[in-house]
Amino acid sequence: MEKIIKAVDETISDLQHVFNAFEASQINVIPFEGSWTAGQLAMHMVLSNGGFAEVINGQVDETSRPVDKNVEQIKNIFLDFNLKMNAPEVICPQQKDYNQQKLFNQLEGIKETLIKAADQLDLSKTCKSFELPSLGFLTRLEALYFVIYHTKRHTHQLKNILERVNSSAN
Repeated sequence: MEKIIKAVDETISDLQHVFNAFEASQINVIPFEGSWTAGQLAMHMVLSNGGFAEVINGQVDETSRPVDKNVEQIKNIFLDFNLKMNAPEVICPQQKDYNQQKLFNQLEGIKETLIKAADQLDLSKTCKSFELPSLGFLTRLEALYFVIYHTKRHTHQLKNILERVNSSAN
């Protein structure tokens, strides 16, 4: 339990740290064609991680398989930085100007919700309110690892956006 709490905390904090490295004027700059802005990426994380916080805290059922069965597959998918993915429409951010502090605060609230869930809920239960197309229903434990590896992927992308925005500003 302590391991997953630490991983959630560190992973989302890493994302927040990189996001805070942007000047407020940079978060809505398109770094290169076809890319989200830093603000859009942060909003995607708010939508996705916030959605998973709701799923983890939502309706559950008993689990009849290993509770961590999908963790390695989730890790392999999200940490393959050569793999290009498109986010489902429901978690695609709008093209608009975002407020850096507001997004940071939303990420902080979601992080606290996920840490509380990891600390207080039975992570072996299967979440029933959302089914992933390729993996099916996840256990709470797998859902937390989904958040961790998905966030690591986007932290990597956010670092690339920061580098590009900083280099084009010089």
